[in-house]
Amino acid sequence: MIVRAEAARDVAAISALVADAFSDHPFSNQTEHLLVDALRAAGGLTVSLVALDDGGEVAGHVGLSPVSIGGTDAGWLIVAPLAVRRDLWRRGIGSALMRAGLDAARAAGAPGVVLVGDPAFYTRFGFASGNGPTMAGVPAENLMALSFGGAVPAGEVTCHPAFAVCMSPRD
Repeated sequence: MIVRAEAARDVAAISALVADAFSDHPFSNQTEHLLVDALRAAGGLTVSLVALDDGGEVAGHVGLSPVSIGGTDAGWLIVAPLAVRRDLWRRGIGSALMRAGLDAARAAGAPGVVLVGDPAFYTRFGFASGNGPTMAGVPAENLMALSFGGAVPAGEVTCHPAFAVCMSPRD
């Protein structure tokens, strides 16, 4: 498996993959693919990586974008979303993308990363909940942070304006 930065030729496959991966997720409003498109259009994807299967097709995607925490923009990023093609679930692709995304965030100079997700999956990468950040409507155990060295900032997480697409009603 190869993990690399997204290329223009990957855009349609990423959108389809993300839409399918979240199509019946119980905590999704099925707008994650629109979020990736909106972040890309706004220049808000600090990190956008794809995993390729053995045939060179997009098998997974992870995106990271800037956030402020407690009203301060300190360079932190949020993972949103991490998606893997359904026929390839539970083969390590999500983990490989997560590790590569965290490495890319460090390389970009981010002091840390937050995300909303399942602690059973994300704690293996060092994420912990209840350590400072908050997000309206998100249970404390599902908002997790990982610092690359300093203290985890406290306060409300504010995402890139492109996240508004996730709050809009769908037709």
